[in-house]
Amino acid sequence: MRLRRTLPLPLVAGLALLAGCAPTQSAPAGNGGDEKTGTVRVWLFDEANRAPKEAAVKDAIAEFKAAHQGVEVDVQWVPVEGRADKFSGAFTDPASAPDAAEFGNTDVSSYAATGALADLTGDLASWSEGKDLIPTVVDTAKAGGKTYGLPWYTGIRALYYRTDVFTELGLKPPTTLAELTDDARKIRAAKPDLYGISVGGKYTYAMLPFLWANGGELAQESDGKWKSAVTGEQAKAGVTQYANLIKDDVCPPAQCANLTGTQSVTAFAGGKAGMTIGGDFNRKAVDQGAVKGKYAVVPIPGTTAGSVAPAFAGGNLLGVFNASKRRGLALEFIELLGGAKYQEKMYTAMGNLPTLGSVQQKLAANDPFLKPFVDTLKAGTKFVPATPAWSKIDSQNVLPTAVQQIATGGKDPAAALTDAAAAMDKAFG
Repeated sequence: MRLRRTLPLPLVAGLALLAGCAPTQSAPAGNGGDEKTGTVRVWLFDEANRAPKEAAVKDAIAEFKAAHQGVEVDVQWVPVEGRADKFSGAFTDPASAPDAAEFGNTDVSSYAATGALADLTGDLASWSEGKDLIPTVVDTAKAGGKTYGLPWYTGIRALYYRTDVFTELGLKPPTTLAELTDDARKIRAAKPDLYGISVGGKYTYAMLPFLWANGGELAQESDGKWKSAVTGEQAKAGVTQYANLIKDDVCPPAQCANLTGTQSVTAFAGGKAGMTIGGDFNRKAVDQGAVKGKYAVVPIPGTTAGSVAPAFAGGNLLGVFNASKRRGLALEFIELLGGAKYQEKMYTAMGNLPTLGSVQQKLAANDPFLKPFVDTLKAGTKFVPATPAWSKIDSQNVLPTAVQQIATGGKDPAAALTDAAAAMDKAFG
Protein backbone atom coordinates (compact mmCIF):
# COMPACT_ATOMS: atom_id res chain seq x y z
CA MET A 1 0.00 0.00 0.00
CA ARG A 2 1.54 3.20 -0.94
CA LEU A 3 1.71 6.59 0.83
CA ARG A 4 -0.14 9.06 -1.28
CA ARG A 5 -2.73 11.80 -1.30
CA THR A 6 -4.87 10.72 1.61
CA LEU A 7 -2.04 9.60 3.90
CA PRO A 8 0.66 9.50 2.74
CA LEU A 9 1.13 6.38 0.14
CA PRO A 10 3.11 6.02 -0.16
CA LEU A 11 1.67 4.26 -0.67
CA VAL A 12 0.97 6.32 -0.44
CA ALA A 13 1.27 5.63 -0.10
CA GLY A 14 1.53 6.54 1.52
CA LEU A 15 1.12 6.15 -0.33
CA ALA A 16 0.75 6.11 0.22
CA LEU A 17 -1.66 4.13 1.56
CA LEU A 18 0.93 2.03 3.20
CA ALA A 19 0.73 1.33 6.92
CA GLY A 20 -1.59 -1.52 7.83
CA CYS A 21 -3.06 -1.65 11.30
CA ALA A 22 -5.83 -4.20 11.09
CA PRO A 23 -6.42 -6.78 13.79
CA THR A 24 -4.90 -10.19 13.28
CA GLN A 25 -7.17 -12.23 15.49
CA SER A 26 -9.46 -14.81 13.98
CA ALA A 27 -13.03 -13.72 13.36
CA PRO A 28 -16.17 -15.33 11.98
CA ALA A 29 -16.02 -15.33 8.22
CA GLY A 30 -19.78 -15.44 7.81
CA ASN A 31 -21.88 -17.56 5.50
CA GLY A 32 -21.86 -16.12 2.03
CA GLY A 33 -24.09 -16.77 -0.94
CA ASP A 34 -24.44 -16.17 -4.66
CA GLU A 35 -27.64 -14.20 -5.15
CA LYS A 36 -28.02 -12.72 -8.63
CA THR A 37 -30.08 -9.64 -7.78
CA GLY A 38 -30.05 -6.96 -5.10
CA THR A 39 -27.45 -4.43 -4.02
CA VAL A 40 -23.70 -5.03 -4.22
CA ARG A 41 -22.06 -3.10 -1.40
CA VAL A 42 -18.58 -1.79 -2.17
CA TRP A 43 -16.06 0.05 -0.01
CA LEU A 44 -13.53 2.24 -1.82
CA PHE A 45 -10.92 4.56 -0.34
CA ASP A 46 -11.76 8.23 -0.22
CA GLU A 47 -9.34 10.71 -1.77
CA ALA A 48 -8.33 14.29 -1.07
CA ASN A 49 -9.78 15.00 -4.51
CA ARG A 50 -12.37 12.27 -4.97
CA ALA A 51 -14.22 13.69 -7.98
CA PRO A 52 -12.08 12.15 -10.78
CA LYS A 53 -12.04 8.73 -9.10
CA GLU A 54 -15.75 8.88 -8.36
CA ALA A 55 -16.52 9.77 -11.98
CA ALA A 56 -14.62 6.70 -13.25
CA VAL A 57 -16.33 4.46 -10.70
CA LYS A 58 -19.76 5.84 -11.65
CA ASP A 59 -19.08 4.92 -15.28
CA ALA A 60 -18.24 1.36 -14.19
CA ILE A 61 -21.40 1.16 -12.08
CA ALA A 62 -23.55 2.31 -14.99
CA GLU A 63 -21.97 -0.28 -17.29
CA PHE A 64 -22.36 -3.01 -14.66
CA LYS A 65 -26.02 -2.21 -13.99
CA ALA A 66 -26.78 -2.18 -17.71
CA ALA A 67 -25.52 -5.75 -17.92
CA HIS A 68 -27.28 -6.95 -14.75
CA GLN A 69 -30.99 -6.29 -14.42
CA GLY A 70 -32.23 -5.97 -10.87
CA VAL A 71 -28.79 -5.13 -9.51
CA GLU A 72 -27.68 -1.96 -7.76
CA VAL A 73 -24.17 -0.98 -6.62
CA ASP A 74 -23.78 1.03 -3.43
CA VAL A 75 -20.31 2.56 -2.92
CA GLN A 76 -19.20 3.80 0.48
CA TRP A 77 -16.11 6.01 0.57
CA VAL A 78 -13.83 5.02 3.42
CA PRO A 79 -11.30 7.52 4.82
CA VAL A 80 -7.88 5.89 4.74
CA GLU A 81 -6.97 7.09 8.21
CA GLY A 82 -10.11 5.46 9.61
CA ARG A 83 -9.90 2.21 7.69
CA ALA A 84 -8.63 0.14 10.63
CA ASP A 85 -11.80 0.61 12.67
CA LYS A 86 -14.01 0.23 9.60
CA PHE A 87 -12.47 -3.07 8.52
CA SER A 88 -12.19 -4.34 12.09
CA GLY A 89 -15.95 -3.96 12.43
CA ALA A 90 -16.48 -5.97 9.25
CA PHE A 91 -14.13 -8.69 10.45
CA THR A 92 -15.90 -9.16 13.78
CA ASP A 93 -19.45 -8.64 12.48
CA PRO A 94 -19.92 -10.24 9.04
CA ALA A 95 -23.36 -8.67 8.74
CA SER A 96 -21.68 -5.27 8.47
CA ALA A 97 -19.17 -6.40 5.86
CA PRO A 98 -19.34 -5.17 2.26
CA ASP A 99 -19.43 -7.51 -0.70
CA ALA A 100 -16.23 -6.07 -2.14
CA ALA A 101 -13.62 -3.59 -0.97
CA GLU A 102 -10.45 -1.75 -1.85
CA PHE A 103 -7.52 -2.26 0.51
CA GLY A 104 -3.77 -1.80 0.53
CA ASN A 105 -1.39 -4.61 -0.31
CA THR A 106 0.52 -4.19 2.96
CA ASP A 107 -2.73 -5.05 4.76
CA VAL A 108 -3.25 -8.37 2.96
CA SER A 109 -1.60 -10.65 5.48
CA SER A 110 -3.34 -9.18 8.52
CA TYR A 111 -6.71 -9.05 6.76
CA ALA A 112 -6.38 -12.61 5.42
CA ALA A 113 -5.56 -13.86 8.92
CA THR A 114 -9.08 -12.89 10.05
CA GLY A 115 -10.62 -15.34 7.57
CA ALA A 116 -12.88 -12.62 6.25
CA LEU A 117 -11.45 -12.34 2.72
CA ALA A 118 -12.31 -14.70 -0.11
CA ASP A 119 -9.49 -16.64 -1.76
CA LEU A 120 -9.44 -15.40 -5.36
CA THR A 121 -6.60 -17.60 -6.61
CA GLY A 122 -8.78 -19.68 -8.93
CA ASP A 123 -10.92 -16.73 -9.98
CA LEU A 124 -7.96 -14.68 -11.17
CA ALA A 125 -6.51 -17.72 -12.95
CA SER A 126 -9.72 -18.11 -14.96
CA TRP A 127 -10.31 -14.36 -15.49
CA SER A 128 -9.91 -13.47 -19.16
CA GLU A 129 -7.54 -10.61 -18.34
CA GLY A 130 -5.73 -12.40 -15.53
CA LYS A 131 -2.76 -13.51 -17.61
CA ASP A 132 -1.95 -9.85 -18.30
CA LEU A 133 -1.42 -9.08 -14.60
CA ILE A 134 2.24 -8.44 -13.81
CA PRO A 135 3.43 -11.44 -11.72
CA THR A 136 5.46 -9.44 -9.20
CA VAL A 137 2.43 -7.27 -8.53
CA VAL A 138 0.18 -10.30 -8.07
CA ASP A 139 2.67 -11.55 -5.48
CA THR A 140 1.84 -8.53 -3.30
CA ALA A 141 -1.76 -9.76 -3.11
CA LYS A 142 -0.77 -13.12 -1.63
CA ALA A 143 -0.71 -14.49 1.89
CA GLY A 144 0.01 -18.11 2.75
CA GLY A 145 0.25 -18.99 -0.93
CA LYS A 146 -3.28 -17.74 -1.71
CA THR A 147 -4.29 -14.62 -3.61
CA TYR A 148 -6.76 -12.41 -1.78
CA GLY A 149 -7.13 -9.45 -4.10
CA LEU A 150 -7.13 -8.28 -7.69
CA PRO A 151 -4.30 -5.75 -8.03
CA TRP A 152 -6.04 -2.52 -9.05
CA TYR A 153 -3.03 -0.29 -9.33
CA THR A 154 0.57 -0.23 -8.23
CA GLY A 155 2.68 2.54 -6.78
CA ILE A 156 6.34 2.74 -7.76
CA ARG A 157 8.80 5.42 -6.66
CA ALA A 158 11.58 6.98 -8.68
CA LEU A 159 13.92 9.99 -8.47
CA TYR A 160 12.47 13.41 -9.28
CA TYR A 161 15.09 16.08 -9.99
CA ARG A 162 15.13 19.76 -10.93
CA THR A 163 16.25 20.10 -14.53
CA ASP A 164 16.93 23.84 -14.14
CA VAL A 165 19.13 23.31 -11.07
CA PHE A 166 21.01 20.41 -12.66
CA THR A 167 21.64 22.43 -15.82
CA GLU A 168 22.81 25.48 -13.88
CA LEU A 169 25.25 23.42 -11.81
CA GLY A 170 26.41 21.23 -14.70
CA LEU A 171 25.08 18.05 -13.12
CA LYS A 172 23.78 14.94 -14.82
CA PRO A 173 21.15 12.56 -13.39
CA PRO A 174 22.96 10.23 -10.96
CA THR A 175 23.74 6.74 -12.17
CA THR A 176 24.59 5.31 -8.73
CA LEU A 177 23.44 5.93 -5.17
CA ALA A 178 26.89 7.33 -4.38
CA GLU A 179 26.49 9.86 -7.20
CA LEU A 180 23.04 10.73 -5.88
CA THR A 181 24.57 11.62 -2.52
CA ASP A 182 27.36 13.64 -4.16
CA ASP A 183 24.88 15.55 -6.31
CA ALA A 184 22.72 16.30 -3.29
CA ARG A 185 25.73 17.74 -1.43
CA LYS A 186 26.73 19.84 -4.44
CA ILE A 187 23.23 21.29 -4.73
CA ARG A 188 23.09 22.14 -1.02
CA ALA A 189 26.55 23.74 -1.14
CA ALA A 190 25.77 25.84 -4.21
CA LYS A 191 22.23 26.71 -3.14
CA PRO A 192 21.94 26.75 0.68
CA ASP A 193 18.27 27.70 0.40
CA LEU A 194 17.55 24.27 -1.11
CA TYR A 195 17.69 20.78 0.34
CA GLY A 196 20.01 18.73 -1.84
CA ILE A 197 17.28 16.09 -1.77
CA SER A 198 14.13 16.20 0.32
CA VAL A 199 13.82 12.92 2.19
CA GLY A 200 12.63 12.15 5.68
CA GLY A 201 13.27 10.01 8.68
CA LYS A 202 9.67 8.84 8.48
CA TYR A 203 9.82 8.03 4.77
CA THR A 204 10.39 4.26 4.99
CA TYR A 205 9.52 3.62 1.35
CA ALA A 206 12.31 5.95 0.21
CA MET A 207 14.79 4.19 2.49
CA LEU A 208 14.01 0.64 1.32
CA PRO A 209 15.57 0.98 -2.17
CA PHE A 210 18.86 1.89 -0.47
CA LEU A 211 18.65 -1.16 1.80
CA TRP A 212 17.77 -3.50 -1.06
CA ALA A 213 20.25 -2.02 -3.57
CA ASN A 214 23.05 -2.70 -1.09
CA GLY A 215 22.01 -6.34 -0.93
CA GLY A 216 20.21 -6.14 2.40
CA GLU A 217 16.87 -7.59 3.42
CA LEU A 218 14.25 -6.57 5.95
CA ALA A 219 13.68 -10.09 7.21
CA GLN A 220 14.08 -13.73 6.25
CA GLU A 221 11.60 -16.57 6.54
CA SER A 222 12.50 -20.08 7.63
CA ASP A 223 9.98 -22.85 8.32
CA GLY A 224 7.15 -20.32 8.42
CA LYS A 225 8.88 -18.09 10.96
CA TRP A 226 10.22 -14.62 10.17
CA LYS A 227 13.37 -13.13 11.65
CA SER A 228 14.73 -9.62 11.19
CA ALA A 229 17.72 -9.19 8.89
CA VAL A 230 18.36 -5.48 9.35
CA THR A 231 21.51 -6.03 11.43
CA GLY A 232 23.26 -7.63 8.46
CA GLU A 233 26.20 -5.66 7.07
CA GLN A 234 24.53 -5.03 3.70
CA ALA A 235 21.27 -3.87 5.29
CA LYS A 236 23.20 -1.64 7.69
CA ALA A 237 25.14 -0.12 4.78
CA GLY A 238 21.92 0.68 2.92
CA VAL A 239 20.10 2.20 5.88
CA THR A 240 23.17 4.24 6.79
CA GLN A 241 23.56 5.47 3.22
CA TYR A 242 19.99 6.72 3.31
CA ALA A 243 20.29 8.23 6.82
CA ASN A 244 23.37 10.14 5.66
CA LEU A 245 21.11 12.16 3.37
CA ILE A 246 19.48 13.58 6.49
CA LYS A 247 22.48 15.68 7.39
CA ASP A 248 23.20 19.41 7.45
CA ASP A 249 25.04 19.24 4.12
CA VAL A 250 22.04 17.66 2.34
CA CYS A 251 18.72 17.79 4.24
CA PRO A 252 19.27 19.06 7.82
CA PRO A 253 17.95 16.78 10.58
CA ALA A 254 16.23 19.71 12.28
CA GLN A 255 13.95 20.04 9.25
CA CYS A 256 14.08 16.57 7.70
CA ALA A 257 14.29 13.96 10.47
CA ASN A 258 10.52 13.99 10.93
CA LEU A 259 9.51 14.36 7.30
CA THR A 260 7.07 11.81 5.89
CA GLY A 261 6.85 10.84 2.25
CA THR A 262 4.09 13.33 1.53
CA GLN A 263 6.03 16.13 3.22
CA SER A 264 9.21 15.23 1.33
CA VAL A 265 7.42 15.46 -2.02
CA THR A 266 5.62 18.63 -0.96
CA ALA A 267 8.97 20.30 -0.23
CA PHE A 268 10.20 19.42 -3.73
CA ALA A 269 6.95 20.56 -5.36
CA GLY A 270 7.23 23.85 -3.49
CA GLY A 271 10.67 24.53 -4.93
CA LYS A 272 12.58 23.80 -1.74
CA ALA A 273 14.72 20.87 -2.95
CA GLY A 274 16.88 19.82 -5.86
CA MET A 275 15.64 16.21 -5.78
CA THR A 276 13.16 13.95 -4.05
CA ILE A 277 11.95 10.38 -4.17
CA GLY A 278 8.35 10.29 -5.32
CA GLY A 279 5.77 8.02 -6.86
CA ASP A 280 4.01 8.01 -10.18
CA PHE A 281 0.99 9.00 -8.09
CA ASN A 282 2.74 12.24 -7.00
CA ARG A 283 2.79 13.70 -10.49
CA LYS A 284 -0.29 15.88 -10.16
CA ALA A 285 0.85 17.27 -6.83
CA VAL A 286 4.25 18.19 -8.29
CA ASP A 287 2.67 19.75 -11.38
CA GLN A 288 0.51 21.92 -9.15
CA GLY A 289 3.63 23.29 -7.43
CA ALA A 290 6.40 25.74 -8.18
CA VAL A 291 8.52 23.26 -10.17
CA LYS A 292 6.00 22.51 -12.92
CA GLY A 293 7.88 22.21 -16.21
CA LYS A 294 11.23 22.28 -14.42
CA TYR A 295 11.69 18.66 -13.39
CA ALA A 296 12.29 15.21 -14.81
CA VAL A 297 12.23 11.67 -13.42
CA VAL A 298 14.68 8.75 -13.62
CA PRO A 299 14.74 5.41 -11.83
CA ILE A 300 16.45 5.42 -8.44
CA PRO A 301 19.92 4.14 -9.33
CA GLY A 302 21.55 1.14 -7.72
CA THR A 303 25.06 0.79 -6.35
CA THR A 304 26.62 0.20 -9.77
CA ALA A 305 26.28 2.40 -12.85
CA GLY A 306 23.36 1.42 -15.03
CA SER A 307 21.58 -0.57 -12.34
CA VAL A 308 18.19 0.26 -10.84
CA ALA A 309 17.53 0.05 -7.12
CA PRO A 310 14.65 -2.29 -6.26
CA ALA A 311 11.60 -0.21 -5.39
CA PHE A 312 8.83 -1.08 -2.99
CA ALA A 313 5.83 -2.42 -4.92
CA GLY A 314 3.05 -0.51 -3.22
CA GLY A 315 -0.51 -0.40 -4.42
CA ASN A 316 -4.12 -1.21 -3.75
CA LEU A 317 -6.24 -4.29 -4.35
CA LEU A 318 -9.89 -5.11 -4.88
CA GLY A 319 -11.15 -8.07 -2.88
CA VAL A 320 -14.33 -9.94 -2.00
CA PHE A 321 -15.57 -10.75 1.50
CA ASN A 322 -16.46 -14.32 2.40
CA ALA A 323 -19.63 -13.05 4.03
CA SER A 324 -20.92 -11.63 0.74
CA LYS A 325 -24.37 -12.87 -0.23
CA ARG A 326 -23.56 -11.94 -3.83
CA ARG A 327 -20.12 -13.38 -4.37
CA GLY A 328 -20.45 -13.82 -8.12
CA LEU A 329 -21.71 -10.28 -8.67
CA ALA A 330 -19.03 -8.86 -6.37
CA LEU A 331 -16.34 -10.72 -8.30
CA GLU A 332 -17.71 -9.56 -11.65
CA PHE A 333 -17.77 -5.97 -10.47
CA ILE A 334 -14.16 -5.92 -9.28
CA GLU A 335 -13.08 -7.64 -12.51
CA LEU A 336 -14.80 -4.85 -14.45
CA LEU A 337 -13.32 -2.10 -12.26
CA GLY A 338 -9.91 -3.80 -12.32
CA GLY A 339 -9.97 -4.58 -16.04
CA ALA A 340 -8.10 -2.78 -18.81
CA LYS A 341 -10.83 -0.24 -19.62
CA TYR A 342 -11.13 1.09 -16.10
CA GLN A 343 -7.46 0.79 -15.22
CA GLU A 344 -6.87 3.21 -18.08
CA LYS A 345 -9.68 5.45 -16.86
CA MET A 346 -8.21 5.42 -13.36
CA TYR A 347 -4.80 6.39 -14.74
CA THR A 348 -6.36 9.32 -16.57
CA ALA A 349 -8.32 10.30 -13.49
CA MET A 350 -5.79 9.76 -10.71
CA GLY A 351 -2.43 8.88 -12.25
CA ASN A 352 -2.60 5.31 -10.89
CA LEU A 353 -0.08 2.98 -12.55
CA PRO A 354 -1.97 -0.01 -14.04
CA THR A 355 -1.22 -3.59 -13.06
CA LEU A 356 -2.03 -5.02 -16.48
CA GLY A 357 1.08 -5.19 -18.65
CA SER A 358 -0.64 -4.26 -21.90
CA VAL A 359 -2.24 -1.16 -20.37
CA GLN A 360 1.09 -0.09 -18.89
CA GLN A 361 2.82 -0.43 -22.26
CA LYS A 362 0.07 1.47 -24.07
CA LEU A 363 0.15 4.37 -21.63
CA ALA A 364 3.95 4.50 -21.41
CA ALA A 365 4.18 4.68 -25.22
CA ASN A 366 2.05 7.82 -25.16
CA ASP A 367 3.39 9.38 -21.95
CA PRO A 368 7.18 9.54 -21.45
CA PHE A 369 6.68 10.41 -17.77
CA LEU A 370 5.69 6.81 -17.09
CA LYS A 371 8.86 5.27 -18.54
CA PRO A 372 11.10 5.48 -15.43
CA PHE A 373 8.38 3.89 -13.30
CA VAL A 374 7.72 1.11 -15.81
CA ASP A 375 11.48 0.56 -16.17
CA THR A 376 11.76 0.31 -12.38
CA LEU A 377 8.97 -2.23 -12.30
CA LYS A 378 10.62 -4.26 -15.05
CA ALA A 379 13.97 -4.17 -13.24
CA GLY A 380 12.40 -5.91 -10.27
CA THR A 381 10.55 -4.70 -7.21
CA LYS A 382 10.45 -6.01 -3.67
CA PHE A 383 7.88 -6.16 -0.90
CA VAL A 384 7.65 -6.13 2.87
CA PRO A 385 7.46 -9.44 4.81
CA ALA A 386 4.17 -11.18 4.02
CA THR A 387 3.05 -11.57 7.60
CA PRO A 388 0.43 -9.91 9.81
CA ALA A 389 3.28 -8.81 12.09
CA TRP A 390 4.36 -6.23 9.51
CA SER A 391 1.34 -4.06 10.38
CA LYS A 392 2.55 -3.87 13.98
CA ILE A 393 6.15 -3.16 12.96
CA ASP A 394 4.97 -0.42 10.62
CA SER A 395 2.57 1.19 13.08
CA GLN A 396 5.24 1.20 15.81
CA ASN A 397 7.61 3.19 13.55
CA VAL A 398 10.38 0.68 14.18
CA LEU A 399 12.43 1.49 11.08
CA PRO A 400 11.80 5.27 11.09
CA THR A 401 13.07 5.38 14.67
CA ALA A 402 16.31 3.68 13.64
CA VAL A 403 16.78 6.03 10.68
CA GLN A 404 16.17 9.06 12.88
CA GLN A 405 18.61 7.84 15.52
CA ILE A 406 21.32 7.33 12.92
CA ALA A 407 20.62 10.65 11.18
CA THR A 408 20.69 12.71 14.37
CA GLY A 409 23.61 10.87 15.91
CA GLY A 410 21.48 9.58 18.76
CA LYS A 411 22.81 6.06 18.17
CA ASP A 412 25.37 4.52 15.86
CA PRO A 413 23.97 2.37 13.04
CA ALA A 414 24.76 -0.94 14.73
CA ALA A 415 23.00 0.01 17.97
CA ALA A 416 20.00 1.57 16.25
CA LEU A 417 19.46 -1.45 14.00
CA THR A 418 20.03 -3.92 16.85
CA ASP A 419 17.14 -2.26 18.69
CA ALA A 420 15.04 -2.28 15.52
CA ALA A 421 15.74 -5.96 14.97
CA ALA A 422 14.71 -6.78 18.53
CA ALA A 423 11.41 -4.93 18.07
CA MET A 424 10.79 -6.67 14.74
CA ASP A 425 11.51 -10.12 16.15
CA LYS A 426 9.18 -9.46 19.07
CA ALA A 427 6.42 -8.62 16.61
CA PHE A 428 7.19 -11.66 14.48
CA GLY A 429 6.83 -13.79 17.63
